[in-house]
Amino acid sequence: MDPRVKNAEDRMKKALELIRHEVATIRTNKATTALLDGIKVEYYGSPVPLQQVASVSVPESRMLMIQPWERAVLPEIVKAIQRSDLGLNPTDDGAVVRLVLPTLTEERRKDLVKHLGKIIEDGRVRVRTVRRESNDELKKLEREHKISEDDSKKAQSEIQKLTDRYIASLDELFGKKQAEVMEV
Repeated sequence: MDPRVKNAEDRMKKALELIRHEVATIRTNKATTALLDGIKVEYYGSPVPLQQVASVSVPESRMLMIQPWERAVLPEIVKAIQRSDLGLNPTDDGAVVRLVLPTLTEERRKDLVKHLGKIIEDGRVRVRTVRRESNDELKKLEREHKISEDDSKKAQSEIQKLTDRYIASLDELFGKKQAEVMEV
């Protein structure tokens, strides 16, 4: 495999993984620990990811339970969740924080699908940017006579196939997540 094609594939794969991670943080009617991935908690004066100061579990399909390693950090966890844009009300019983996910309204689900669409489109743009940059590099090498026209065309064709495959993966991801969000 041409090293430029391999490089393009690696970059497309990274873009897809980044978008997958971002999509996982979108709230559905089911509880998932990924919802709290972006939450930072003040811990001894520094913002620290929630997973570094507490364990997060899913005891029920619509509930998250956060058990801090130290009880002193409990109020900070509650504040961090309230500051986030998740729209959840944490309940603190002195030992753990519980987050009950309310049922999403029809309007909120539609807003989440719009947001999801923007994230997926951002992923498509990233994949296409990798394609454009890779093709530009191949054309430049062809102009400088460092590779033949046939090799350039073949590599561009392979990059287009990769682009189509990663765009299809993004579309599939959108379809699955949209179904999850719209599920009542």
